[in-house]
Amino acid sequence: MRLNYPVIFPLNQLTYVGEDDSEFFCQIHGRRFNALSSRYMLPADEEEVRRSELQHKTIQFLFNGKNYVGPIADILKPKDGQERCRVLDLGTGGGFWAIDLADEFPLAEVIGVDLAPIQPREVPTNCTFELCDLDQFYLPYPSEHFDVIHARFMHTGIENYPRFLHEIARMLRPGGLVILIEPDTEPMADEKSASHYTRSGQPSGMRGWFTLWETYRKCLRDKGVDVNIPPELSNLVASTGAFDRIVSQEGNIPIGFWPKDPVALSIGQLAWMNYDIMLPAMKPLFLSAGMRDWEAKKLIEEAHQDLYYPLVRASSRLHIVHAVKKAKHP
Repeated sequence: MRLNYPVIFPLNQLTYVGEDDSEFFCQIHGRRFNALSSRYMLPADEEEVRRSELQHKTIQFLFNGKNYVGPIADILKPKDGQERCRVLDLGTGGGFWAIDLADEFPLAEVIGVDLAPIQPREVPTNCTFELCDLDQFYLPYPSEHFDVIHARFMHTGIENYPRFLHEIARMLRPGGLVILIEPDTEPMADEKSASHYTRSGQPSGMRGWFTLWETYRKCLRDKGVDVNIPPELSNLVASTGAFDRIVSQEGNIPIGFWPKDPVALSIGQLAWMNYDIMLPAMKPLFLSAGMRDWEAKKLIEEAHQDLYYPLVRASSRLHIVHAVKKAKHP
């Protein structure tokens, strides 16, 4: 289902909390989804907002209490004679990153963009939210307009991610910063990937967990999503030819309560809660792909069993890239 309204819909037009926003949503197998894109198949409801907040807190712990990596503070520092800095948060979800950044940099203009109006209405005066399907060949924003562009946890809604990166490069001003964060969809047990266990023939100790993620990856591929984007982020950014000072990092995210380090334990607890919410949220995708209800239920229950009663140390890998757009040569 696709709605017929302007390519960008500013959510400040929804003035009052409780105002009817039903036209932006649709129901799929008992859960509320966005009505803009049929490719991104995770719900857009209160549970998903809660999960968005858990992801945000996880990243804050990973970044030692910060909301970002890279020279964002220098880029957004007010400069004499320069117009107001602009920040674009693509796939803003519950809007937590955009709101935090607007609070930290009150002189910057922060715009959060998502498929559904699940963000709060009461936000800092320098923060606004808009609706837009970002899975497009051309994005409806001006060239060289933004100083910082941030996009995380959204490659599963983009068919042509390399083209998406070219659009980010176009919209950034020279010297602007891009921050990309994407998780692997391939699970890990005892720091070994699913492909390792497949090659070696060794049992993973998480058969239900691994089976669910293999099924999820197949559903994404059937929707035209390249599930191998996250580990290739750095190469893809470099291939645009638009960036230098490309910095790539990997974060090993524990899932559960096994870490001994206090910070890693906090990350593991947040990740555990995130996946506890995410597993049932996958059911509409599985049903839409043709799976019978009892099959989807069994798949999720067996994955939950591995989450609740783990025999091994579960984790996931997060890929983080930041880069600066090249300056123009005279």
